[in-house]
Amino acid sequence: MSRQIRPYKTLRASNRTRLDFYLGDCVEVLASLRADAASVVVTSPPYNLGVQYRTYHDGRPQEEYLAWTGEWAAAVARVLEPQGSLFLNVGAKPTDPWTALDVAQAVRPHLRLQNIIHWIKSIAIEKEAAGARAHLADDLAVGHYKPINSTRFLHDCHEFVFHFTPGGHTTLDRQALGVKYQDPSNIARWQGAGSGRRCRGNTWFIPYETIQSRDRDRPHPATFPPRLPEYCVKLHGRERTRLVVDPFLGLGSTAVAAARLGVSFAGIELDEHYLQEAIARTEAAIAARPTARRRPARA
Repeated sequence: MSRQIRPYKTLRASNRTRLDFYLGDCVEVLASLRADAASVVVTSPPYNLGVQYRTYHDGRPQEEYLAWTGEWAAAVARVLEPQGSLFLNVGAKPTDPWTALDVAQAVRPHLRLQNIIHWIKSIAIEKEAAGARAHLADDLAVGHYKPINSTRFLHDCHEFVFHFTPGGHTTLDRQALGVKYQDPSNIARWQGAGSGRRCRGNTWFIPYETIQSRDRDRPHPATFPPRLPEYCVKLHGRERTRLVVDPFLGLGSTAVAAARLGVSFAGIELDEHYLQEAIARTEAAIAARPTARRRPARA
């Protein structure tokens, strides 16, 4: 039996919502959590691309890195409930485009790949393609990307989000992310379209918020915006989500999402500086919730 590891800090978003923050190795901390405890895991591990983190060395030999990926994936599979979901965000670099697929293959022995979601960070839409209903005055380019100065590679405006589940049969709340039909005249033809909304599909346009200073506003080298884990939890089903877990917490986007949605959370981070930043951002998210403003904490 694994030793119990106490949280570095615990926050309360409400009487029923507890957010635990752990400082340490994710495999060790996950082993201390109860089996089948997590409804949703949303995370983005280091990609082994030589990114400069404060503590973690992101340049292991490839075989060692993929073996470690299988190790933490097995630990996630143990804590995931039978109808749970792992949403695994993985990026890459132009010179190593197989990275995301290699990571997914390392998880494959432990969980079933149920959906592949494409997180679109930047997109260009031609006026004619958008149609008259969009009322565009000109072509539209929106979102942020990291420019690539190369004659061989394109700008990287997308990342994968692999949706793994224990058996491949997890039911999703597809209407929670539903979008309105652009032309409702033919809705009657489609079964289940009476709500006037359709499944968003597997392409999610979620741009980064504009920042003034990367060192101050986004000091972690690899982050995703809180809307991404919010979408993941909503798709899984917010009402049936008991606990959200992020084994690679970073600056705490998943914790912020859990606080906003009012669900319990457990996050793990190896670097204490990043962990403290994640806690501060989560505290700010809790303070910004409407319920928090209506019910100020007692002294």
